[in-house]
Amino acid sequence: MCAGVIDISMSRPKSKTKQPTVLVDGEVIRQIRQHARSFSKTEVCGVLIGSQEKNALAIEACIAGLNAAQAGTHVTFTQDTWEHIYKTKDREYPERRIVGWYHSHPGFGVFLSDHDTFIHKNFFSSPLQVAWVYDPHSDEEGCFGWVGERIERLSEIAVTDRKGGEGAGETGKPEPVGAADESEEEVRSSVNRESDAPAWLRWTTSILSYVLVMAIGFFVCWLLFPRPIIFFVNPFNRTAVQAPPGTHINSDGSISLPPMPELEAPRPEKPQRDVKPPTQESAPQAPPKTDSGKDPHAPRQ
Repeated sequence: MCAGVIDISMSRPKSKTKQPTVLVDGEVIRQIRQHARSFSKTEVCGVLIGSQEKNALAIEACIAGLNAAQAGTHVTFTQDTWEHIYKTKDREYPERRIVGWYHSHPGFGVFLSDHDTFIHKNFFSSPLQVAWVYDPHSDEEGCFGWVGERIERLSEIAVTDRKGGEGAGETGKPEPVGAADESEEEVRSSVNRESDAPAWLRWTTSILSYVLVMAIGFFVCWLLFPRPIIFFVNPFNRTAVQAPPGTHINSDGSISLPPMPELEAPRPEKPQRDVKPPTQESAPQAPPKTDSGKDPHAPRQ
């Protein structure tokens, strides 16, 4: 395993009594942070599982405190919480013991309040049991433990890595190639192609693209925005006739008509000289009458 020493209280003077040595697994810290970040407005809690030897404490796992009484500024272990903790410990960590507890302070720093101190003194009173506090808003964290008869924030803890000791290049895993890498390569190639084009071609393409966008904008405006249609109404028969194209309304309310084509005046018709008046011969003759004065072609009665 690989261990690192972290100073979590550099500005505070050390106590004369020797502090306990705390060794915590990095995976435990990650789980505590994940649990606290899932509830960013209320406190969460859990217990720390590990082993003790003389003045050294090893934190190897943690159990989240389900069904705890959560509030914005404090959290309480309920009976259901303890039942869940002991069942999980007996099932997964039968050879380990409870070496402390953790809880979150969302947005108000790392410290032990009066309520937290009461929990630690009554439920975690063993000399090597500790309290881990984490603020998910500021990512600050600290470890509190017994130093003599007092509970103090420990100035040093050691963090271990379970995967420590693996040789470089012995995992056999290649570098991941994702879609982001491919997209970056496409962007670089497109930029290179554009930079290789001549300047006049880039200018022409830009101007044509702007003109095309403006033309599309005018066409869309012509389709979407209404256009006035002028009608002339005959006041006598109340019929409406659409004005000719080009007619528009001026700002003063008058109507301007488009220029009308000039019309030629009709020419007078010439008299027909070759037409002769009808003569007596060409006039229709009346049917002959008999002596009795009746028409011979009339039907008999």
